[in-house]
Amino acid sequence: MKKILFILLGIMLVAQLANAQRYAIVDTRYILDKMPEYKEAQKKLDQFSMAWQKEIDDKQAVLDKMYKDFDAEQVMLSDELKKKREDELFIREKELRDLQRKRFGFEGDLFKKRQELVKPIQDKVFNAIQKIAVSRGYDFILDKSEGITVIFADPKLDRSEDILKELGVK
Repeated sequence: MKKILFILLGIMLVAQLANAQRYAIVDTRYILDKMPEYKEAQKKLDQFSMAWQKEIDDKQAVLDKMYKDFDAEQVMLSDELKKKREDELFIREKELRDLQRKRFGFEGDLFKKRQELVKPIQDKVFNAIQKIAVSRGYDFILDKSEGITVIFADPKLDRSEDILKELGVK
């Protein structure tokens, strides 16, 4: 009876191994960092970001000077003139916050530029991953670059170099 149970258990184990799914692990951050077009897109994004940040910093410097001048002259101003200057400062401050939101906020100019410059490259990598997955019969390909989605990955499973070859990147 024990032999039959042991043989049955062995057959079930072999059957389970036969049905095991094939998977691989890639590091999309590593792949993207190796791609010259991604580096170029990042450089362009950095240039836009620096230019927009300078624009905001310049407006902030003007606003700071206006506050400093207002503090110095406040004692000599009439109530009506003081109120007018406070309103002007409030409007300038609101314009500055609006500009910051427009440039760097959720779905702002930087987000849109990133979509325009980086998304086509990410799509290219995704298509290469999908092509390799289909051609090699993988059931799953896990990305270990974003967050803690993979705690341990055996390096022999990493197919990042294969994706780079597929993309023609050395």
